[in-house]
Amino acid sequence: MGDMESEEIMWKQIYSKLNSQKSVNQTEKSDHDIRIQQVDNGFFEKFGSLFREQAEMAQNKEQEEKQQVAKVAAEIAPKENEEDTEPQASISGSEGEDSETEKEDIKTEFIAAAFNIDELYTEILYVILHNVGCDVNIDVTQTALFSYAQDAFRIPNEKHRQLLEIAENKEDPELIINVEVIEAKELRPKDSNGMSDPFVTLYLASNTSHRYNTSVKSMTLNPVWEEHFALPINDKSIDDTLCLEVWDFDPAETVKEKLGKFFDVKGVKGMRKLVKEIAVTATTGQHDNELIGRAKIPLNTIPASGMTMWYTLDKKNKLTRQGVLKVRVSFSSGKNNQVAAQEHRHMRRIILLHELEMSQVSPYWWCGNFSPQGDQLLTQHIAQSGLSPTEVALCSYSVYAGIHQKHPLSFNLFSKLLEKLIKPLQTELVMEEDMNLLWDATRKLLPSCFSAIRKIRKKTTNEKTILKQVMEVLKILNFVIELNPTNIDLLPSHLYPWISYREDGPNCDIRGALNDAITQGASDWFNYIVENNKETESTALSKLETLTRLIQLIRSDLQKAVEYFDKLFIELVHFQYAKCLYTFYQAKIATICEPEVREICKNLKTLQYTGFSFGANTKNSDPATDPLAEGTSLFNLYLTIQRFVTLGQGICPVDYNTFHIRNFHQWFQVGVAQWLNIAVYKALQRIEKAVELDQLVPIDNTVKYSSSAVDTLTIFYQVNTFWQQLNWPDVESCYTFIAKIIDDICRCCVFYAEKMGSKIEGVGVVENVYEKKFEVTNEWCLAINNIDYVRETLQPFAQDLGMEAVLKNILDLKSPVEAERCRDTLNVVISNAIDTIQNKIVEFLETVVKKMTPSMKRLLIEGAELFEQDTNSVDRLMMYMDQNLETLHRELNDENFNRTLELIWETLSKILDEIIQANLENRRPPSFFSNLQKTLTLMLGVYKNPDDCSSCAPLKNTERILKIHGLETSDLIHEVHLELANQFDQLHESPYGEISLRCKFDEDILKIEVINARDLAVMDSNGTSDSFVRIHLLPEHKFSNIDKPKTKTHHKTIFPLYDESFSLNLTSEQRQQKNGLILFSVKDKDMMGYNNQYIGEAYVKFSDIPSTNGSLSNLPQIKKLLGRPTSLDMSTIKALEHRQGDKQAKEFLKKFKQRLVS
Repeated sequence: MGDMESEEIMWKQIYSKLNSQKSVNQTEKSDHDIRIQQVDNGFFEKFGSLFREQAEMAQNKEQEEKQQVAKVAAEIAPKENEEDTEPQASISGSEGEDSETEKEDIKTEFIAAAFNIDELYTEILYVILHNVGCDVNIDVTQTALFSYAQDAFRIPNEKHRQLLEIAENKEDPELIINVEVIEAKELRPKDSNGMSDPFVTLYLASNTSHRYNTSVKSMTLNPVWEEHFALPINDKSIDDTLCLEVWDFDPAETVKEKLGKFFDVKGVKGMRKLVKEIAVTATTGQHDNELIGRAKIPLNTIPASGMTMWYTLDKKNKLTRQGVLKVRVSFSSGKNNQVAAQEHRHMRRIILLHELEMSQVSPYWWCGNFSPQGDQLLTQHIAQSGLSPTEVALCSYSVYAGIHQKHPLSFNLFSKLLEKLIKPLQTELVMEEDMNLLWDATRKLLPSCFSAIRKIRKKTTNEKTILKQVMEVLKILNFVIELNPTNIDLLPSHLYPWISYREDGPNCDIRGALNDAITQGASDWFNYIVENNKETESTALSKLETLTRLIQLIRSDLQKAVEYFDKLFIELVHFQYAKCLYTFYQAKIATICEPEVREICKNLKTLQYTGFSFGANTKNSDPATDPLAEGTSLFNLYLTIQRFVTLGQGICPVDYNTFHIRNFHQWFQVGVAQWLNIAVYKALQRIEKAVELDQLVPIDNTVKYSSSAVDTLTIFYQVNTFWQQLNWPDVESCYTFIAKIIDDICRCCVFYAEKMGSKIEGVGVVENVYEKKFEVTNEWCLAINNIDYVRETLQPFAQDLGMEAVLKNILDLKSPVEAERCRDTLNVVISNAIDTIQNKIVEFLETVVKKMTPSMKRLLIEGAELFEQDTNSVDRLMMYMDQNLETLHRELNDENFNRTLELIWETLSKILDEIIQANLENRRPPSFFSNLQKTLTLMLGVYKNPDDCSSCAPLKNTERILKIHGLETSDLIHEVHLELANQFDQLHESPYGEISLRCKFDEDILKIEVINARDLAVMDSNGTSDSFVRIHLLPEHKFSNIDKPKTKTHHKTIFPLYDESFSLNLTSEQRQQKNGLILFSVKDKDMMGYNNQYIGEAYVKFSDIPSTNGSLSNLPQIKKLLGRPTSLDMSTIKALEHRQGDKQAKEFLKKFKQRLVS
């Protein structure tokens, strides 16, 4: 079911992209889907949606892994100052040694110190005999300490008794109490100015005469001294008390000097103190210091290791404290420091080796915690030897580093010791022997540190422990770097054969060694996963899968490096761990992948195809086994490397452009080109099958296209999905691929249109015993919609491919001219394909209309012949048109429906032209054409919105011709006058002159005033005219009972002033005459009055004449330019000429020709 659910998700994504929803809502693939995909074995699904889903799953898996790693990293990230609570297992490879070997090593260490073992053991016994400090563990008796020391030093009983006697006979040690007076706070003010001038006096209660004083700190209640004192003590005074007194210093001043402090006094209390001081000085002249407070420290409360504490200052008769004093106190002796340090190192080594042997502690576990007996021995030796904390830390560091070589100790131990040493070593004057001791110990410690870095991936314990260990190792390395070793061979080549250091002289480059350790560790890991992930077969498929798995493992390691370790490396040693790893890995991946990928791409099987022929005799080469498996694995590898490169852009943004792997896409270029060749062949195959399986029914009731359109667009979508997943980075080859994809898709569109056209050929022909006719079917409409739907996707498809982004990159990379050339090339490809498909759609629509033509022509003629008698013929015409137009309107989209209507109107126009011409030749009466027009009007009325067909100029003209030929002769003659009236209204100048007049309706009386004429045409030889005006009311047959008045003749002038008025009584029907006209004919009278010459004429429409009771003279003049007919090329005149047997038509034409411009 998993595959089926993936298929359902794929379809939903496809139809979301196509803005449609297929009518199959089941969880299993439909039979149609299965049959379609059988053609190419699911080629496009594997490389499109499923390919993307696999890529997204891989990406999501990597993201989940990243989030999981980040979450775990956050949980296990070691906190500062966090103590180890569990053993730290080894990651440096030394955990494999057995306990016997360790025992031998411990024995060797013991023998190495045997040259002065007796003296050292005697010193230990002496220390036990003279324990100092309050922290002597009462549970650890002196006898227990003797027994522990005897076991640790492996001293026989007899020898022990001899050495104990020697220790007992030694003089008591000369002990010293070391006191550091650090600071005081919140002291009580003793001066009048609200301040004090404090100093400290310290002494032992047993010897009050031997006092020590600090310096005086002027005018402060929070003094800081940081001064050191050493007070000798003897064994009898171990129960003595250290006394600390804080005094206010009172300088010797005269009364006058004290009076000068008057303005510094603070408060009433201060004034009282000043007055008292002045009085004492004036009477006694004494200047006594004033006690602020005191503190006492019993020596038996001081631990052997010393202590730093705040003590409350008290004063007799004062209930509140007088302030607090901070001091550090510790014991020491007068022993030589170098001897004491050497003794302490030997003692610490022997005690630690003993405890390691006894406890059998795990490697990397011991972090500095001794047993009570061992700890007390070391503490007492430190106290009685007078070793400073720095000297103790240096001794410990030296001893632990030596033992660490054989029995690894906790790295946390070393980082803490170095943390204690770093400041003293940088700020204090250190003896050369001590520095040599430090560097020698560091030289012993570093191999395990770098081993831990190299073997950071070794899974011998949990990640939290590894992180802690790495953090401590990095702290150690950082402390060593801070100590800035120079001319010290910390990294001898025989211990570090993998280090790339090639300079002369000693190697102390810690950062360089760290880089080499990380690189070597990555190399070891890389070799390990290569060795353990070899391909099972020597096939290309197996190689691709192995390479993909290899990169995924490397990416996981990088992801863990980013989330776990990178922050630690950057914070602690300012080193980019992930960047170092990525730099190494990318070079390795490029080296191992490039030759394999190029070879596999070169050997991909090719598919050759010729044209669009897929019949039985096809010459297409279609191998039985398509390279689908290899192709899928190849592009999975591509996406895996792509994600790896993207990760590198984030890790190494600066160095990314120097990496060879960034051009990884070039390895796949041949493979992509070959895949596109395969894809277009498979696409043509699938399109042909999709058309074959198409039942030409809508996929659901919300859309107007069928399954083959969706199947074809699915191919395009899958190709686009594949291309988007590639995310091809190279501009030039990207343009080449996009151009090819667009060209291939365009060819597929044209191919689909041709196949769809072939499928519907012959559909829609209906034949019975009475007639054979074509009816528009849903199949025809769906076929047209399908082709148009596919066509509409071409432009968006090109945009989705990233065409604009590529052109912009070309513009940035090359030049505007080159970018524009590329744009023009792509646009030409797209526009040519769109034009070809649009032409194919037009062909289909023309075919539909052409098939409808015979039926429309026959029904039109029948309607014209029998319109008045047989309404059944008209009904048949209306039904035929109604059914076909209804189908077209319902099934076609709006654009194609309107385009079809245009074709129908154009075809109707041609049919009608043929019918009109044929029937004019046959001298059919006007009733025929009138009936034909009525039939056409009814036909146009079938469409829901007849106004939309008014935009068809040929049909509009044909309809007008029908109307003209359908008019009676008198009405046709009036149409001539109306046409002339409209023409004359458009005149801007006239060679015949201008006439001025007034007209009005006074109820049913038409009143006309002919005022004058100007610039009349010269009709006589003397340069003048003898003009008069004749008035005609039109149409004549409607006004046959009305006189045709005329003005008087005005001789020898071209500016006649007629100034005559006429009143014509009309009937109500005549007054309301639609399209009524007044014709003013201006003529030149000849001498005899028989052959008057025509000068010009003007028309006034009834609709332009006002109705008023007012005086005619108050109306504005109407000025009309005179005009004359210019041509017989008028549709109305031609219609009259066709009426050769009509006397009225002949007579009108004769007079009309006389009025023509000669």
